[in-house]
Amino acid sequence: MAGSLGKIGKDFSGLWSLVLPLSPAMDEILILQGRRVSTGELAQVAQLLSEHPDWSRYRLSRELALLWNWRSASGQLKDMAARTLLLKLEKRGLVHLPLRRCASPNRMRHKQMPSLDPSFNQETLQTQLSSLLPLQLQEVSCAQASDRALFESLLHQFHYLSYRSPVGENLGYLVRERSGRPVACLLFGAAAWQCADRDRYIGWDTATRAAGLHLLTNNTRFLVMPWVDVPCLASHVLGQVLRRIRWDWQHKYGHPIHLLETFVDRERFEGTCYKAANWLRVGQTKGRTRQDSLNGKRQWVSIKDIYLYPLHSRFVERLRDLQNSSNP
Repeated sequence: MAGSLGKIGKDFSGLWSLVLPLSPAMDEILILQGRRVSTGELAQVAQLLSEHPDWSRYRLSRELALLWNWRSASGQLKDMAARTLLLKLEKRGLVHLPLRRCASPNRMRHKQMPSLDPSFNQETLQTQLSSLLPLQLQEVSCAQASDRALFESLLHQFHYLSYRSPVGENLGYLVRERSGRPVACLLFGAAAWQCADRDRYIGWDTATRAAGLHLLTNNTRFLVMPWVDVPCLASHVLGQVLRRIRWDWQHKYGHPIHLLETFVDRERFEGTCYKAANWLRVGQTKGRTRQDSLNGKRQWVSIKDIYLYPLHSRFVERLRDLQNSSNP
């Protein structure tokens, strides 16, 4: 198939000059799902649909990901990212997908969050940090199913953003005090596709950012249990995670991370624990979500402070020189 598609860009150049006129929206259309898509690749999508009208959306997504060799850093085929890309193209009137034949096989979309055991201890814990040490940090992807379920139910029920199963590379930590009672949860996942102040701080251009984004991770959730009142606990937990997350990521995904990011809602929090744990505030967001909606319209949210934490003394060089960034 790849050989027959080699001349598609030329054959469909007239089509795409009509569908994709030069306009300010051009760059936005060509960057989808964190991937810069050329007009030739858009023509490949059109050819795939034209030659295989009998294929399901599921097969189209897989074949497109295979055709582009679109994989995660761990080698997993990114067929769900390809599916979302196709849906966005259809929303913008650029392609016509076949009718959906059945419900989405995406198990995460339909997953029910576990409920918290009614007997779970929510008694107020008000004490000094020293009485809780040493803390026990458990990376939940390697944990027993019951611990993973507890982690998910706590975030789902008590974090102000709630929780659904993350997509892509991620690490989750369940933190217990020395007697075994949970006191905090943290989740790290995909970094924001673009963030002007962060990218300016690193010195990234668009192409380098696209190649190196997997070397960052975003602290998307941080929950200290609402019944826990322990001064300095949050910053101490962050410090404990910072000492091990780089090794955990390398062990799980086979590549390092060099920089952590997080976004603190200015209307709710002051970012005190991140400051105390030596994270750097480098700016603020412009009030946009990580991704636009499927129809391309912008979604506006509250402005957030941007905090970064380097995991390597030469993180800037490693994020710019991507030939060497695969080294731990």
